[in-house]
Formats: sequence, structure tokens, C-alpha cells
Amino acid sequence: MKIFIAGATGRVGEELIKNLVEKGHTIYAGARRDKDIAGNESVTPVHLDLHGTIDEIADTLADAEAVYFVAGSRGMDLLQTDLFGAVKLMQAVEQKGIKRYIHLSSLFALQPEKWRGTLTDYNISKFFSDNWLIDRTKLDYTILQPGSLKEIPGSGKITTDITEVSENSIENVAAVLAELLSQDNTIKKVILMGDGETPIEEAVKKI
Repeated sequence: MKIFIAGATGRVGEELIKNLVEKGHTIYAGARRDKDIAGNESVTPVHLDLHGTIDEIADTLADAEAVYFVAGSRGMDLLQTDLFGAVKLMQAVEQKGIKRYIHLSSLFALQPEKWRGTLTDYNISKFFSDNWLIDRTKLDYTILQPGSLKEIPGSGKITTDITEVSENSIENVAAVLAELLSQDNTIKKVILMGDGETPIEEAVKKI
């Protein structure tokens, strides 16, 4: 499958590319810093500006059959990138007639009563982009909501039974994102996750 990744130079994006290439997919790696992406026979770097118009973003999608949004400004550009950039990408995807869309969000983004700490503005951006995806599009979406991301080795095991704040290996998050694409039972689902004890493929199949 030909897959477009928005946010290909981010921590999750880089791991996601590795996972999808291992599964045999062809990647359009979209990023503002596309010159930082090493292209090869499986990965084509694409310049993506989420400040651009819907038409401009749509042009970057080429002949992709599925799209991931894993971009993030790390708090520096929440409205333009994490919120409005995500919404414009959704609109561009629909304009191109692409149906499958996988969206990286944050834990409890749709449950403001559970927000804590210093990430409130980030969670607000995810609250509105998640709601737009659910209520204002006809995409075959999956929304993944992991807790805090940690640069630790992935165990390959997770839980989706989340009631409290969770921690997540970035490698585990990327592996789950890649697995979602092949599991149609995850379409139209919001999935909370944390590192756990169930192998990823098994956990995703049970959703």
C-alpha cells in the first residue's frame, strides 16, 4: 500500500516509517524539513507545509491510499500545526478521495475532566482535532490516544484498558500505529493505550 505520513521527521514518525516499510508498504514521508529524510526505494521525502492551503496539502498526497497524522509542534505551534494543520490535512484527504486516516492524539483528549499538568493547551488542540475527525468527516479513521511518550526500548506489549495516566515507549506507539492499518476492526474507533503485558498484534485484534 502507498501511505502518506504527515510528521515523518518526528520521533514517532521515524519509527512508524521503519515499521511500515518492514510490512512492505511504500511511504511518502511528509515533513517541513523534508531534506532531513533519507529517501530510498521504499521512502520518498515530500515537502509538507501544514500552514499551506487545503489544495496545496492535497497536492502533496500524490496517489496515497492511506494517511497518517503524527505531526506535532512540541508546543511551539499548537494552533497552526497540531489543530488547524490536522484539520486541513483531513479536508485534503477527503478532497483526494482517500478513505483510511490514522490520527495520533493524546491520552484522554476527549475527556477534559481527566486532564492534568502542563499539557492543557496541547490537549485542547487534540480535543478539537479529534472531534472534527469524528463529527465533520466521513473518513475511515482510527484515533490513537497514548499517554506520555518515552524514549525507551519498546517491549512490544501494551494495554488498551486505560483508566489512569499511562506511559508509552515511542517504539510501542509506532508499532501500534502500523498495526492499526491492517486491522479493520479499529475503523471508527478511539483507542487509548499504554505500555502493558499483551502483545501488540493480539491487543489490536481484540479492540
